[in-house]
Amino acid sequence: MKFSISSTQLLAQLQIAGGAIGSNPVLPILEDFLFVIKDNKLTITATDLETTIVTSIEVMADNNGSVAIPAKILVDTLKALPQQPITFNVDEDTFGIEITSAYGKYKLAGENGQDFPKIPEPEGVDSIKMDAPVLAQGISKTLFATSNDELRPAMTGVYFQVDFGKLVLVATDAHKLVKYTFTNLNSEVSTSFIVPKKALNLVKNALPGEGSVNLSFNKANAFFTFDDMQIICRLIDARYPDYNAVIPVDNPNELSATRSDFQNSLKRIAIYANKTTNQVILNIQDGSLTVSAEDLDFSNAATEQLTCNYDGDPMTIGFNAKFLVEMLGVLDADEIKINLSSPTRAGILTPVEEMENQEILMLVMPVMLSN
Repeated sequence: MKFSISSTQLLAQLQIAGGAIGSNPVLPILEDFLFVIKDNKLTITATDLETTIVTSIEVMADNNGSVAIPAKILVDTLKALPQQPITFNVDEDTFGIEITSAYGKYKLAGENGQDFPKIPEPEGVDSIKMDAPVLAQGISKTLFATSNDELRPAMTGVYFQVDFGKLVLVATDAHKLVKYTFTNLNSEVSTSFIVPKKALNLVKNALPGEGSVNLSFNKANAFFTFDDMQIICRLIDARYPDYNAVIPVDNPNELSATRSDFQNSLKRIAIYANKTTNQVILNIQDGSLTVSAEDLDFSNAATEQLTCNYDGDPMTIGFNAKFLVEMLGVLDADEIKINLSSPTRAGILTPVEEMENQEILMLVMPVMLSN
């Protein structure tokens, strides 16, 4: 089997697919890319058995066939070559591979492509179609709030709730929660599932800046298909917590402020906060927001005052500065508002102006004030 391709085009595809390869594969062949040639089309597959990326590219080939090629040595070789056509010659008996460039020849040992694990097929799936930038935005705005706690597997992914014309994405780690709603969906499906963090990171990085993405899913797997690429992942088999139960409904106190001013103030004040709690204290009164922190262990303290609009009773409440800064960094709005009920209940952070067909709600738990 022999085929030719541009070195930079191939490298671009391999760098995307390589994201699926795990750091400690359970099988040696999982360190490889599966190359399948059919009718002058090269399909590249990489998997860690949980997440799989399949991408394809046109090549000049003399016949069909398949081979598994060690990923690291191939990617390192292509990175070291300037752009040029390269030719792969695969011995169909030994699976030895010879790559020819303008500079010389490189030999490496491949494996039988038939030994590569079978990839899940989209059987018995429901599908929804949406704009790629909208999905990318939904993932970007929720992924940071997922948990790393393996004892709570449901929280290590993003919860997708498809409700006919509406898609809701939810992520939480029990300290913060993000709910992103997209309401302009053309769908006849009502269901929910949890997509792992690793797969969503790969989807977010691979999604095109325009066009649409087809999301198919069954009880076991989700299939993200766009352009010449498919990302397949095994869904998290766990029950997602009832997130609506933790969102406080009655929040009569409303603070609104300029997002960038508030975020920059928090970044400066956080330098002086206790490094364990990252606690900053917000003292909110009519027209004035005082942000302060102190670290008694090192006698560090800082205070800043911002102008704001505030409708409600004066309040002093503590938050983890790291969480607030992270949330404010994800919001695109110039003005944000925080709805509060009491110093012991969660604050609701939202943009003052929502984007069309999209809503975002962020919840952050307070840090209890020490007396």
